[in-house]
Parts: sequence; structure tokens; C-alpha cells
Amino acid sequence: MGLVSKLFLILLLIVELPSPSGWMGKLDKKIHKEIQKTFESALYTLEPIEIPERLNSELPAAMKRGFRKIRTSEALLGYVFVGFAPSKTAKYDYLVLFDSNARVVHAKVLVYREEYGGEIGSKRWLRQFHGKDGNDRVDHETNIDAISGATISVRSMTIAMDKLLQSVGMLQKKGIL
Repeated sequence: MGLVSKLFLILLLIVELPSPSGWMGKLDKKIHKEIQKTFESALYTLEPIEIPERLNSELPAAMKRGFRKIRTSEALLGYVFVGFAPSKTAKYDYLVLFDSNARVVHAKVLVYREEYGGEIGSKRWLRQFHGKDGNDRVDHETNIDAISGATISVRSMTIAMDKLLQSVGMLQKKGIL
């Protein structure tokens, strides 16, 4: 580790960096915690991904606000997507982390606001999405396990993930990722 990197790390330990312009508000702390844990780095920045308006309107998932690059000074670590999906009467917030090849490496339900169905937040269930990329399709009836008592949430999360994967695939084909 070079002298500049060590000094930056010391500075980071002394002064907490502000969240990236209040990107997701109250979720920022949880988002950063998951990024740091997954990529084993506290030294990164989140950069918006420039998606032309016309293309964004064609994407199955609304990507413009919730999709960011995760970069260090040396390299692209990956991507982060934060979105929401409906449950029975409310919406829940979720996060998906991709590696630099846009392959899912981590998924997490950040905030679940219902009494039932929160089991979709289990690490074991969410691991089904690991390794998926823009070429993969996921479906709650064929290749994603059901959870008794969480049918609506399972269906909703699986549809959200499928739309996200399709959108990532489209962005890769257009050379944006």
C-alpha cells in the first residue's frame, strides 16, 4: 500500500465521508455497509451511470436513479442497484450488488414494511440470485424457490430481479456497462 493510500485511509478513519449527495437518504448507511462488506473496501466512490433518457424508458427496470458504479481510484469494483418492489400492501427496499462483469454477487432486502413475507430477506433465499447476469432469466414458477407464507413477496422480488437482469443485459449490449 503506497503512502498516498495509507494517508487517505487514515483520513477516512478520522473523518467519515459524507454520503454521495444523499443518494438514497435514510438507506445510505445500509447501502454503504453492504458495499463495504461485500467488496471488502471502505475506499470507493459511487458514480452515476449515464443512461440516455430514451433507453431508460425502454428498460424493464427503472435504472436511472438507483443504479451506480462502485469505483476505487484504481478500478471498477462493480455496480450497485437500489430499488423497491411491492408486497401485499406496502413496498420494500432492496439492494443488488454486481461485480465488474455485471454478475450478481449479493442481494439484500434493506427495509421490509409488512407483517408477513419478510422471509424473502433471508440470506439463504436471496443466494439463489448470486451468479446471475443479464443473460439469465429468473421466475418464481420455474427456477426460484417458493416460501410458504411469502408468496406475494417471492413473486414480487423475483419479477423485480428478472426485470433488473434484463435491464443490465440491455445496458451491456448497448455498451453502457
